[in-house]
Amino acid sequence: MEKHVEKRTVDMRVIGDWVEPRARVCDLGCGQGQLLDYLAQSKGVRALGVDLDFAKVASCVRRGVDAYQGDMTTFLKAFPDGHFDRIICSRTVQELNDPAEVILEALRAGRFVTVGFVNHGFWKNRIHTLVRGRKVRNAVYPTSWFESRPANPVTIADFEDFCRLKSIRIARRVLLLGDWKTPCPAFPNLLAGYALYDLTRGPA
Repeated sequence: MEKHVEKRTVDMRVIGDWVEPRARVCDLGCGQGQLLDYLAQSKGVRALGVDLDFAKVASCVRRGVDAYQGDMTTFLKAFPDGHFDRIICSRTVQELNDPAEVILEALRAGRFVTVGFVNHGFWKNRIHTLVRGRKVRNAVYPTSWFESRPANPVTIADFEDFCRLKSIRIARRVLLLGDWKTPCPAFPNLLAGYALYDLTRGPA
């Protein structure tokens, strides 16, 4: 199994464990719909995806997954409070122009919000920057600085501080080492390569 496919599988399994059967689920930045297709088959969810990329939305439709092409925040504002059982934002927040607005709107429209992201504070990234003095370039960060991807590299410490500032409750979290499958035993902002959070409204 290719490494990026294996990582996607681990990601999907963790999220799948958190999703209730037959839940109403929305995936922001759904890509080609692999995650929603998996959840529909394994949990029987009522799935809906959102993505700006028309080609990716078309791929979702070919999979049999309903998807909307357009802006995430505008899309979410069309729904009443708590309409979705769960809104997923997996490996998407670092690419958003205004991640705070999207997360807060998702917390309004959904009972739970699942956020997953690559930890930019991972020790290998720190060493790369220290030794080379340049933007990190690897399989996760494939572009040069002038291509601005990711637009908002985030660390675990950054994200948890954001949750405190916005009175967002972290219901649970999974922090994984650089292999994206082994639980991180300590110092997650340094040692964890990937983080998954289950968020809900109200202070911790």
